[in-house]
Amino acid sequence: MPHATTRDGVRIYFEEAGQGTPIIFLHEFAADYTNWEPQMRYFSRGHRCITYSARGYAPSDVPAGDVYSYTRFYTDALAVLDHLRIERAHLVGLSMGAYSSLQIGLNAPERALSMTLAGVGSGSELQNLEAWRKQCHANAEQFETLGAAEVAKVTREAPSRIPFLVKDPRGHADFYAALARHDSKGSANTMRGFQGGRPSIYTLTDAIRKVATPALIICGDEDDPCVGASLFLKKHLPAAGLAMFPKSGHVLNLEEPALFNESVERFVTLVEAGRWPVRDPRSLAGG
Repeated sequence: MPHATTRDGVRIYFEEAGQGTPIIFLHEFAADYTNWEPQMRYFSRGHRCITYSARGYAPSDVPAGDVYSYTRFYTDALAVLDHLRIERAHLVGLSMGAYSSLQIGLNAPERALSMTLAGVGSGSELQNLEAWRKQCHANAEQFETLGAAEVAKVTREAPSRIPFLVKDPRGHADFYAALARHDSKGSANTMRGFQGGRPSIYTLTDAIRKVATPALIICGDEDDPCVGASLFLKKHLPAAGLAMFPKSGHVLNLEEPALFNESVERFVTLVEAGRWPVRDPRSLAGG
């Protein structure tokens, strides 16, 4: 099985397909490398595509201890690229993976050809930040005491997941069957370390304004925790575009795979043609 090894010795499982300019897919908390299969099949027709499971998600290692910070997660993505001798790639992330993609844009912009930030920013609202952190720790305890299978039963009807259930009950059921098989300890550690420990994007305004990497922000209009954060990023990322998917929730790449693929493909094509510039200041109200 192909693995990349991180700086702290964690083995990260990855798969790749296709040839061309690289695209790396970064999954959300409730997913793993398999949830990008519709995109792997589509984009590998013209690109070298990589998907991987983050630390804590089998068949990657599930290390013990306090090694699940957000910095570990974005540097793990870079470790996969390093292993494959890829200097720069298009980053396509959903939720947790979108946050890691943004961190690469902030801390290693030379590695990113572009950033697709889908379902980004949940839990970032400053007025609710402490409550969010407490909920993450409570959720981690649920994974440890009840196990992933039981937690999946509880979370499958979370508000931002309902649009997926309404549109595609079969796909929704498959998604949560996969979550039920996750390593409970790995999920608990990720929930506590990454989800409950990452900085709010609203505290990163000055740094975000300096990121000139082409960015596509995608948000479902019924993914309430991410709408405000998506608008915030559109406002402050200099080369950002925003796509709002109607009647859509959080799992955008599976809930609306055709629309997701079309949007990302158009974005990547424009970036590669040099036609996704920073915003022209003349378009700013009052500019």
